[in-house]
Amino acid sequence: MTEDEFALLAAGAALGALSDEDQRAFRRALADHPEWGAIADADAETAAALADLPREVAPPPALRSQLLARIDEAPADPAHEVVEPASTDPDPARPAKRGWGRRGWLALAASVVLVVAIGTATVIAVEQAAQPAAVVALDRIQSAPDAQQASAPVEGGGQATLHWSESLGRAVLVTGEMPQVPGDHTFELWYVRDKTAIPAGTFDATGASTSAVLKPGMQPGDVIAVTVEESGGSPTGQPTSDPILTIPTA
Repeated sequence: MTEDEFALLAAGAALGALSDEDQRAFRRALADHPEWGAIADADAETAAALADLPREVAPPPALRSQLLARIDEAPADPAHEVVEPASTDPDPARPAKRGWGRRGWLALAASVVLVVAIGTATVIAVEQAAQPAAVVALDRIQSAPDAQQASAPVEGGGQATLHWSESLGRAVLVTGEMPQVPGDHTFELWYVRDKTAIPAGTFDATGASTSAVLKPGMQPGDVIAVTVEESGGSPTGQPTSDPILTIPTA
């Protein structure tokens, strides 16, 4: 899967519009390419900012029907391109016009819907987008029909609660006051899956409470762990210390 293909899946995941098959492909891609998590995060935050619009705004019926008609007429294979006959262009030096294909029209349709929605509630969208990422993610998780949570003690003192949604593939860790660590160290989150640790982000905790968003890609049955690592995360991509917190999700 290419990064562009993943970006399309990420947009669909943020809108809750993926089929079961696409959802599995989305999660596999995140597991294989954790560096793509930023794309999914940005889409999720944008979708969350638009989730509480005061009313639904449908595109004009004529525009909707025109777009759907063009989508149906487009080739099923997005790799196909439609080229107009060269004889219709009086300037032979001008490049032939190329059609968008199904993917292009679908992208245009999604863009029109977003533009219409944004145009009706710009102020509210900006206010939502200004919220911390952890607040936005936690709100989405708690609003999901399969929202779950579990708590566990932190070694060295304190308690932490994990909030997650399997359908969203997202999780947020909310901690109390965490143990002190050296200034050149940080806390690192991990998905522990089939005895393999997968990096899920880092966070610092200096106050009485901290919320940390795990990178997208959580799968059913993952164990969430926290270790203390060098600033920026483990240089090896694997835990270098014993976990101070583990929370099973199954």
